[in-house]
Order: sequence, then structure tokens, then C-alpha cells
Amino acid sequence: MTATGIQARLACSVGTFVLDVDLDLPGSGLTALFGHSGCGKTTLLRCMAGLQAAEGTMRVNGDEWQGERGSRPVHQRPLAYVFQETSLFPHLSVKRNLMYGYKRIPQSERQISFDQTVEWLGLSQLLGRMPEKLSGGERQRVAIARALLTCPRLLLMDEPLSALDQKSKQEIMPYLEALRDNLAIPILYVSHSTAEVARLADHIVMMDMGRVVAEGPLQQIMGRTDQPFGLEEDAGVILDATISERDDQWHLCRADFAGGHLWVRADEGLAIGQRIRLQVLARDISLARSEQTDQSIQNLLPATVNEVASDVSPGTSMVRLLAGQTPFLSRLTSRAVHTLDIEAGQQVWMQVKSVAIVD
Repeated sequence: MTATGIQARLACSVGTFVLDVDLDLPGSGLTALFGHSGCGKTTLLRCMAGLQAAEGTMRVNGDEWQGERGSRPVHQRPLAYVFQETSLFPHLSVKRNLMYGYKRIPQSERQISFDQTVEWLGLSQLLGRMPEKLSGGERQRVAIARALLTCPRLLLMDEPLSALDQKSKQEIMPYLEALRDNLAIPILYVSHSTAEVARLADHIVMMDMGRVVAEGPLQQIMGRTDQPFGLEEDAGVILDATISERDDQWHLCRADFAGGHLWVRADEGLAIGQRIRLQVLARDISLARSEQTDQSIQNLLPATVNEVASDVSPGTSMVRLLAGQTPFLSRLTSRAVHTLDIEAGQQVWMQVKSVAIVD
């Protein structure tokens, strides 16, 4: 059986910096490479692209790019690379920029259509414009579309939003979500922004000093008590949910997730059937040994205590809980954990004081 996904066992030295990774990543969806500046995220992308010489092996959905038979040069690796700078051809219109690579792809190898790419990235009204007439966010959307139209089997994105202001970042996010949800190829996305990772990633690789310190599905990694994200007071989990009901009287929406449901604020744009991401912070979850209905907190969920990490900071403990198989974190005082005698395996009730829609 042909292996799917990305298997990358790569090592290289750049000056005094040493990269050494062993990864087995999903063959679709968006994997975020996360870590502080200088941890090796971009070096890893360059090794995968063949821009940086490295020892080891690499396969993408069963296709060997590096191994016993040698390493394919850059131009023989079917990938696209989106950088921080867009580097559009200034003398070509948006449409001609897009067609530059697409027309060189044989029709039999065109896995993504021109019209579909234009639709995903919202470019139909921009095709006749010149690059100098585009905003920063529009230029980056064109650059991403141009990369996709080379019909790659792997899309590499190196901090594509870092040069944009906050307004432009918010504008481009829905288009990146559309790519994540619709593309049949894997996306590797470099970022040091927790907000970008929380909104976009399905899978995450956390790096430090050229090594992988944590790797796995986003929900599972963010739900760890040892907090590899280093979020401390902002520790929490991300949930994929679907709007199943609107309560217009109280301006609320019911969001169903694997393991239960939560009520969230009913923004005008939320429709039944819509998929959203929710963030629940550890500091916003208190615990009770029994269901407490005579109180103001309305989001009450039964859960099982999975792990108790005592004194993660002086006087503070972190409790990992499972609602079904969905992890949550609760930050409690160590005294409260002792008083309630909270331990792994117990059935408790989570009292969720606040839920945020990730946007």
C-alpha cells in the first residue's frame, strides 16, 4: 500500500544552526509550523523545497522526493512556495500574472481550474488590474492564486501575512480557510502568530532550536497541560463546531461539537449549518462535582477528568478534561483542586463562563 501524507526525515547545518527533524504529517489540510523566530521553521521549508541541501529522506503522498536514489532538484519537485513578498510581475495584469505559470501546465495535469482558483480567492473583480493598483492583501491573494495555478502537490507558505496590516490580515483569512477546506493537497504554513494558527491550522508542528518539541492535531496539542504553546494565562482549546440552532429571542446560537454543544453570541452572519471555530480559555472554565443549574452560567458540560497537573505556577493547577473525546483545560487554584479532591477518572461538570468565535 502506498503511504499517504508527508514523511520528512531531514537534517542540515547552516553555520552554527543545526536542523534535525523526523515528521509524519497529513496528506491534506493545513499544517502550521510554529515557533519563535530562529527556531528553524523557514529552514525546514527550504529543505523540503530543495532550496537548502539536507541529508535524509522525504516522500509526499507516496512520491519520493529525496531518498536512496538521491534528491530531486527544485524544478523537479511539484510544489509551490508563497513568500512574505508577493513578487508579482509589475508589467502584467492580474489575469496575465495568473496565466503565466498556468499556461505552461499541460491540460492533462491541471488539477485545479483557473475559474475555481479565482473563485476561492475572490479575484474576479481584480483580473484587469495592474499590481500597483492592488492593496497588500489583494496582492497576496494574487500571489497565492498564481502559486496554486502551477498545480502543485505541496503548497509551502512562509509567513504570508507578516507584511500585512491587521485589517488586511482579517480580510484574507476567509480565503485561506477556503483553501484549507477545499484543496486536496497538503499546505505547510509557517507562522509565529497564535491567532493565525488557531484560526487556520488542522495540525501543528512546534519547533525550538531546530527540533520538533510537539506535533499533532491542533486540538490535542492545545489541550496539553504542559502547554507547549507557552500561552500561560491565555491557555485554552480550539473547537471545530457547527451552528445547529438560532435562538433569536436571546440572541444566541447553539454550536455543536464532537462531545456536546455550547451556546454562543448570535452574530448576524451566523447561519444554521455554518462551520465555525471556537476558543475556550482554561481560565473561563470552573468545575463542580455535580450539575449546578441555579446559577448564571448557562454552558454546563459533563466531562471526565483526564489529567491533573499540580502547581504549573505557584498556587495554580491545570486540569485536562474530556467531553466525549474533545479535550478542554481548566485553570484552577491548587487549593480548589485539593478541596474538591479532583483526580483523574472523576466525572465532573464544566461551567464554561465564556466562549469566543475565532475570527
